[in-house]
Formats: sequence, C-alpha cells, structure tokens
Amino acid sequence: MSETTPHRLSGKRVILGITGGIAAYKTAELIRLYKKAGADVQVVMTPTAEKFVTRLTLGTLSERPVHAEIFPENELGSWTKHIEFGLWGDIYVIAPATAQSMAKLASGMCDSMLTAVALAARCPILVCPAMDHDMWEHPATRESVQTLEGFGYHMMEPEEGELASGLIGKGRLPEPENIFKRTAEIIAKSASKKKGRLAGTKVLVTAGPTREAIDPVRFISNRSTGTMGYEIAAAAERRGADVILVSGPTSLEKPEGVHRINVTTAAEMYDAVHKETDAELIVMVAAVADYAPANPAQSKIKKGGEEPDLDLQPTRDILASLGAGKKKGQTLVGFALETDNGEENARIKLEKKNLDWIILNNPNEEGAGFGTGTNRVTMMGRDGTEEPLPMMEKREVAEFILDRVLGEDS
Repeated sequence: MSETTPHRLSGKRVILGITGGIAAYKTAELIRLYKKAGADVQVVMTPTAEKFVTRLTLGTLSERPVHAEIFPENELGSWTKHIEFGLWGDIYVIAPATAQSMAKLASGMCDSMLTAVALAARCPILVCPAMDHDMWEHPATRESVQTLEGFGYHMMEPEEGELASGLIGKGRLPEPENIFKRTAEIIAKSASKKKGRLAGTKVLVTAGPTREAIDPVRFISNRSTGTMGYEIAAAAERRGADVILVSGPTSLEKPEGVHRINVTTAAEMYDAVHKETDAELIVMVAAVADYAPANPAQSKIKKGGEEPDLDLQPTRDILASLGAGKKKGQTLVGFALETDNGEENARIKLEKKNLDWIILNNPNEEGAGFGTGTNRVTMMGRDGTEEPLPMMEKREVAEFILDRVLGEDS
C-alpha cells in the first residue's frame, strides 16, 4: 500500500456489492483494507452470495447492516433504501461479479438490493468479474462487459491462474490488494473532475429542529423549519463539496447531491454528528433542544387525572463537544438565535465553544427567524470581525456565509 492510498480513501464511502461466486470469501479481506484506510463500507449482496459468506461476517467487518433484499423488512423508509445507498456512495465496487450478475446489470434488471443500487448510483461503479475461464470467454459474457463499459462502468480484468474448477485460465477474482488500489485510483480521478472551491472537501451541516418526547403522542420542539441549514448544504454542494446533512424533522426536500441523515432527538443528532467529525468544515445550523423530558411516559398522558410533573434534563451540547475536540485545520461555524443582548451572548458563545465563526440572528426582527424565505444575520469571527448583513433571501445568505468563511469576496 502506497503512502498516499489511505489519504485518498479516508472518509470516503464505499458500497461493496457481493454476488454468488466462490470468490466471495475474499471480500472479507477487501473490507478490512477499506476500513484500515479510513473508508466507510456499506455491503449489499445478492441472496445467492449468502451461500458463500455470511451477513454476520460482513456486517461485523463493515460495522453496518448488510442488505440483500430490495425491500428490507421492519426498516423505516425501506422502499427507498436503494436510492439512499445510490446517493450515499463515493464509489460502488461489485466484487466478485458473476456472469449472471453482469448480464443482469447490462440488461438493467432490478431484482436485488445489489442491482437496484447500481441503477440508482450516481458514483463511479467498478466491476470485478470472477468465473470459470470458459464462462469468461463466452460471447454472452463478452457482450455484457462491452455493454457495461458503454455505460461508463470501470472494469477490472480477471486474473489468470488456477480456478475453483481445477482448470487453469483467466477468471480469478483480482486480489483484494489490487481491487483496493484500483478503487483509490478511481476515487482520485473522480475527485479531480469535481470542480469548485470546496472540491474534495467534506462538509457537515446540521439543520431543523429536534423533538424530545413527553409521551408517545406529545413532544417538546421549536419553530425551526430547517430552511437555512438546507440552503447552506446546497450551496456547499454547488461548490463541489461532499456534503453530509444531519437533519431534524422537516418537510423540506433533500438538496440534490447531498447525503442526508434523518434524526429526531438531540441525542440522535449528537450521535450522527460525532460519526462525521472528520469533516473539514462544520456548520451547525440546527435548533437543538436544550432540555428533554427525563422520564417520557410510555403511554399517552390523559387529561383530567393527576397533573403531570414534567422533569427536564439538559441535553448534551453538540456544538461545545465539537469545539472541545476540534481538529487541526477544521473550521467550526455555529448559529446563535438571540432575542436579548444578541452581540454579547453570541460573542460569549463563540469563545466558550471554541468556534471560528458564529452567525447571529433575532427571530423578532422583520424578515428573520423561522418560517421565512429571508434572513437578517450578523457574522461574527474569532478575530473580532463583526459584519451585519441586510435582509436577504436565505439562499443568498448561505452563499455569503460560505464566501466569508472561505475568505472569498462576496
């Protein structure tokens, strides 16, 4: 492994598709290489692949649930899971790819999670065939290869040697180290093609409110719609960034090209954010609840009985935890929604939480706050910068914030 390979794959998201060939056992080593390089790995497989390697093994190594069925049971949003994976990945590696699986991919069949993700994927796809020599040389297989190359898929030629049948010939799955190196090369080329000031940069944005349960029906929340955070995520993506958007409950559509992680509570947002702390730029826009009921009722609280006593406990401070663990070269931006002593409170928050920038706004000002298409903010920097902005569309505010954070002229 070269010195630069781990850097290329660090923080990248690899979808690994496994089909039903004897070489499937080699994918355990491939997952280990990806993980060692710092990549996140999501395994999808065909049902027949489970005859050669178990979900338990693959899930343990990848640290993620493994999916084979196109509609996973008992999982929220299962009918769009293949779309989620297709948008999530930076590269989709199919290894081993059997003759049948390549024929299905070439014809656009969609009968498993593996084939469905291939149709939904917006990232590069690397196909690594493995089969007996005569199957590899068959005209039908050659036609499949030609079709997949026409789609723009990357193909790795199988290696020559002793095959599972005992024959000698071309058809062996490339060794995991070689697939790993090819993956890194494709990722590097893909990143170089992506243009924009933030090309190749991972950006984490939070947006929306959180909801803290009182009982199964009621919750504590706030008026945030998530619009400002979604506009910042979209603006960063337009500049070429790889954007992770951790979103509380909202009716907004996911910005194109952005990977969204949906959460409900402050605790869920804390956990989701701390899985993405390798981002170079973090913009915390979400209106996270400061308090949550200590003991939510398991049944609906009925009116007319004993008056409920709502015992609140503070939630974990996500922004403060990020500031305390801020990495070298990382930029941390927070938002402060204040109704009184705004500048003073925002400056205290900036220093106390180790932020680089804080964006102050007042929901009582006309054109600012929740549920509006506009905002009026003041940007405050760690160097003492304080720049009030006129009322603008939130999309314009998002662009202005990124300009200032990146040190560019607006």
